[in-house]
Amino acid sequence: MENKSVIDVAGKVRSGEELDIEAVDAWLKPRIDGLSGEPLVTQYSGGASNWTYRLEYPSHDLILRRPPKGTKAKSAHDMGREYKVQSALAPVFPFVPEMLAFCDDSSVIGCDFYVMRRIEGLIPRANMPKGLELSAAQTRDLCLSVVDKLVSLHQVDYHAAGLVSLGKGDGYCERQVGGWSGRYQKSKTWNVPSFKKVMAWLAENTPQDVRSCVIHNDFRFDNVVLNPQQPSEVLGILDWEMATLGDPLMDLGSALAYWVQADDDKLLRSTRRQPTHLPGMLSRDEVVSYYCEKMGLSTDKWAFYEVFGLFRLAVIIQQIYYRYYHKQTSNPAFKNFWLIVWYLDRRCQRIIREQR
Repeated sequence: MENKSVIDVAGKVRSGEELDIEAVDAWLKPRIDGLSGEPLVTQYSGGASNWTYRLEYPSHDLILRRPPKGTKAKSAHDMGREYKVQSALAPVFPFVPEMLAFCDDSSVIGCDFYVMRRIEGLIPRANMPKGLELSAAQTRDLCLSVVDKLVSLHQVDYHAAGLVSLGKGDGYCERQVGGWSGRYQKSKTWNVPSFKKVMAWLAENTPQDVRSCVIHNDFRFDNVVLNPQQPSEVLGILDWEMATLGDPLMDLGSALAYWVQADDDKLLRSTRRQPTHLPGMLSRDEVVSYYCEKMGLSTDKWAFYEVFGLFRLAVIIQQIYYRYYHKQTSNPAFKNFWLIVWYLDRRCQRIIREQR
């Protein structure tokens, strides 16, 4: 019997983020067969990027994605790109939501948006939903199933899928090191480390791309939808806004930067945002070994990808803290983010020292 209480649901629409549902409804009905009735509109929390709404019609259960207000550059929140990537992936990677309609007419709600079919299921966040208890064996199955989806994505023939234009080609690792180093320097505040040693080491040790493939670029448990009746079964992968063509080990390194395990220290455990601490979960090292064996890749230069992933995470956290420091946001949760940036610098330097 299905446990409805573990299914991920949206909540009340946030003040200032209301959707002009009459305009959306009028635009959608001629474009989606059989769409009828009036929708119940709710909004998903989490994520500081694109706004995500659920439109629950009597006949259809839909998700609408749009950029936040005030977005000037379409490239920063490119709805059309997200829509096209998922549409192209669908025939070869059946874990993307079904795309239904894309609107680039700004007269409708003032911005581009797209609508997809909602995947009903549970999303594993910092902790599994209340009422769902998994054994260590079940947790291991879940973990392997999620990692297997990353392997499957990285094995997609992007030429056949028509996604050649998604990236810039060879040199991805080099471009990423330079790009994220520049972002850190622009967002630096007086109370965080320089990261000079880390950036210099990354630049000096950048490997050639091991290969080029479709990468998700934000692959985490809270972007995975699971079957509530069989929690090790992945129904879908969400949030494709940063997908591109790049080095698969860079994607894995970025994903594992968020991977907090049970034996990590107290400060790191305090940052955990996914249930990677549960008994049965693979350790970071085990994930790397499992993934590389499946992909036929060497782990010889793994330290580079690990340090890059941690550095990239430090930049993301510092960019958020920069906004807080300059009073562009008042969210008190960001107040001590500078401490995590220090922690990540120390962790990067420790890994670098171990390579000498």
